[in-house]
Amino acid sequence: MNSRVTLGLAGALLLGAIIAGYWGLTLSRQTPPAEPVVTVAAEPAAPPITAALPVEDPTRQPVVVLLRDIAPFVKISAADVTVEKLRAAPAGSLGSVEQVIGRTPWRALSAGTWLTDESFAAGSPLSRMIRPGERALAVSVDEVINAGGQLAPGDYVDVLLFLRKDESNPQPSAQLVVPAVRVLSVGNQMGLTNNGQPANPARSEEEKLKQEQLRNAARSVVLAVPEALLNRLMLASSAGVLRLAVRSADEQQLAKYWAGDNNVAAGLDTPRRALIEFNQLSLTSPPKPLSVASQPAPRKTAVEVIRGTESVAPTP
Repeated sequence: MNSRVTLGLAGALLLGAIIAGYWGLTLSRQTPPAEPVVTVAAEPAAPPITAALPVEDPTRQPVVVLLRDIAPFVKISAADVTVEKLRAAPAGSLGSVEQVIGRTPWRALSAGTWLTDESFAAGSPLSRMIRPGERALAVSVDEVINAGGQLAPGDYVDVLLFLRKDESNPQPSAQLVVPAVRVLSVGNQMGLTNNGQPANPARSEEEKLKQEQLRNAARSVVLAVPEALLNRLMLASSAGVLRLAVRSADEQQLAKYWAGDNNVAAGLDTPRRALIEFNQLSLTSPPKPLSVASQPAPRKTAVEVIRGTESVAPTP
């Protein structure tokens, strides 16, 4: 192939390449046909989802409750307490943490206890169950003395004494020693303090049932005795066998006590009951000593004086 033919083919190929490039450039610059626009109706925007706030029950009352055990003489901090809403707030309970933060209890407080002003009062619960002029005295009991295990804190009882016959007591006797004294506790179950709050409230039904079982098997009761009659009851408990006779609730003695009358026992007492010694506990007078049977008096020996033919008895 000669050079002219070769040059001709090269020129043709070059011309074809130029035409193809121009055609491609022209096609790339053309605007594609617009697609039809479909209009979709916009749906209304959904409101933002927000968490439903709990609605507070206006009947519930705030009560400050301990979250942990508190030792005596340790100040309470904000981390030790919380506020719970109860349907019925315990009487005297505190409703704000500001009322307790920084205060120091005088005794150990357990977790779950609601706080009152009594939580920070000095003294034991038993000492806050009596008033000035009264003394709390424990008396040993069994099922018979304990009225068949039916005594409960708040009952009023008469303390009776039975004296057996012995050398110092010629005749057995039974008598009333102290009338109308209030029962403070039976075993571990205690009554109300002076502000009307339970001294050791049960925090669950299980604990309440346990307290009832221990009350039925109690071996001691604590009585609120007027100071003037304290020595007598102590003496009687050492002299003989005691019995506790339950007084009727219809007498309203407990209601009178909460109204301020705490002298019922002294009021029912009599002056002749001032007992000092064991042998004075009996109301009956001791029998008179038996008189010794009379014996004939010894005969005096007479000395006969003989004077001659006369015999004269000397004048005594």
